[in-house]
Amino acid sequence: MDTRRRTISLTALIVCALAASLHAQQEGGRQHRHARVLDETRFTTDRGTPMLPLPEEKDAFFFVVFGDRTGGPAEGVKVLAEAVRDVNLLGPDLVMTVGDLVEGYNQTDRWMAQMSEFKGIMDGLVCPWFPVAGNHDIYWRGDGKPAGEHESNYEAHFGPLWYAFEHKGCWFIALYSDEGNPETGEKNFNKPECQRISEEQLAWLAATLERARGARHVFVFLHHPRWLGGNYGDDWERVHALLASAGNVTAVFAGHIHRMRHDGWRDGVEYVTLATVGGGQSGKVPEAGYLHQYHVVTVRDEGISLACLPVGAAMDVRAITGQVSDECSRLADVRPAFGEALAVERDGSARGRVRVEVANPTSRPVDATVSLDSRDSRWLLVPDHAHGVVEPGSTRAFEFRADRIGGGIDETFRPVEVSLAMEYLAESVRFRIPETRADVPLTVDLPRPEESGADLAASFDGASWLDVASDRLRLPDGPLTLECWMRARSFGERTGLVCKTETSDYGIFVSRGRPEFFVYLGDRYAEVGPGSPMLEVERWHHVAGVYDGREARLYVDGTLVASIERAGRRRTNRLPLMIGADVDGRGAAVSHFDGLIDGVRLSRVARYSGDRFTPERRHAPDGDTLLLLNMDGRVGPWMYDESPNRAHATVRGTVELVSGE
Repeated sequence: MDTRRRTISLTALIVCALAASLHAQQEGGRQHRHARVLDETRFTTDRGTPMLPLPEEKDAFFFVVFGDRTGGPAEGVKVLAEAVRDVNLLGPDLVMTVGDLVEGYNQTDRWMAQMSEFKGIMDGLVCPWFPVAGNHDIYWRGDGKPAGEHESNYEAHFGPLWYAFEHKGCWFIALYSDEGNPETGEKNFNKPECQRISEEQLAWLAATLERARGARHVFVFLHHPRWLGGNYGDDWERVHALLASAGNVTAVFAGHIHRMRHDGWRDGVEYVTLATVGGGQSGKVPEAGYLHQYHVVTVRDEGISLACLPVGAAMDVRAITGQVSDECSRLADVRPAFGEALAVERDGSARGRVRVEVANPTSRPVDATVSLDSRDSRWLLVPDHAHGVVEPGSTRAFEFRADRIGGGIDETFRPVEVSLAMEYLAESVRFRIPETRADVPLTVDLPRPEESGADLAASFDGASWLDVASDRLRLPDGPLTLECWMRARSFGERTGLVCKTETSDYGIFVSRGRPEFFVYLGDRYAEVGPGSPMLEVERWHHVAGVYDGREARLYVDGTLVASIERAGRRRTNRLPLMIGADVDGRGAAVSHFDGLIDGVRLSRVARYSGDRFTPERRHAPDGDTLLLLNMDGRVGPWMYDESPNRAHATVRGTVELVSGE
């Protein structure tokens, strides 16, 4: 049995033994709720609101901590409900949260509905649960914003913004990390001046720690992991000084970042951040803490034990250090690099070698498996896979032979795909990185498609797209023009039109009918777009984003609608350019477009200036054209590119050529 499985089994046995010994016992197939008591000697707050019911005291106990519920899809409440069911089987004394209970960022009516939904699910716990306020619970959006935003709603329906209670010789302290700027009242977790603890709350904390001086352990809970610094500033130092001087603060728990990380001990205080229980979750590297989970904390006189429990498994919380979390994230972004492109002749034949390079940007060895396959049976691939360890900070090459018999380039032609599977080899655990797939780059002597005599356009169904490999475009730093014609059937909440944006590069979005042009310059995006939607469904629009080295501009139907002065070096990426979608960090298509697209052109010059011009319905290539898709015809799996680059776009899904009239 490997170390990870042994850890999971031992943890599961401990938790099950505790669950059996504690007071969530089943009688006649029915679970009994733990007793709840009101005891003013064990509860304190200066908020002037009623005390919360406390758990009955017993000798032995463990408790559970839930991460964020919000920032994800509506189905997140189902994940929360599943977690409640799981925790009821474990039977802890109590459940703590670390904030972001409701979606929030709204007004009272919607907030109240979300509050009722959350409490309705959490009240299904057989043990007491205790809230912590997060930014989603407090921040207001829209007219009529009251002082304190949703603070009064929160205190009326969840509990005090800060409070503490005692249980079995231990104290639990809930802090409020969104009091806002003490001078302006502004609430913003990205501004250090808004991430400060008030003198009122700090004084209360000092008094509470003094009251808890004889406790076996003190546990602290808040939403934002302020000890990480950065946008949180350095105000946490004042809090940490109090916690350290108390001498019995064992651990601090937070959330907000939607991934686990363990930041070790400082002055005897252990710092732990949770991922999510139904909140927005990328699932980037589940085994490195990017998952829906909750923590189980087992309390003994001599210390605490920590375990993460996703559905059906357990993970060692302390194994997810900041280094592991960061390095597995970087490893998940690794894509195979290729040597020289494989040449395919006009008759569809090919003979050559494929070189696949795998980089390891981490400080630990990586176990890599590279596999080649194709849905086209006319390819002969030898070997079909290769395996090896990539040492820290190095790159390893894998060599393959790829031959294809003739048969032409028709609708049945399919490229060779490479799948890359990796495992991050930590000291005692192997972290499996999600598998990625990519096409082997090909240089194809495509014949120009026969002209149909009709004006054609590509029709996207909201789930299909075209993509162009980044290395086929080679856009130099400096001016650029990205443009196309489009006619939408509908607009989504987030809709990519022509994009390769991922905290870098450029793209055009038409979310909710509002066109926006993005180009990443220096350390941030230059974003240009109108203040409200202006694109109509079932109507052709020409949309062009222009950057001339000093200014970014957006034109709609030849009219300047927005501009911003900005200069800087463009931050690039190796992700494909998506037509009919946006691209995520792993190179997958997201935020799809539903409608027709025509005349996609990328140029290395600023083609338009001034307030107005007359868009051409059909573009012709020139020396500054890097991509030109007039959607005249498809050859095999590609949409033909008329530019000198011949950077033909690969068709993904059902993209049909229809009349553009």
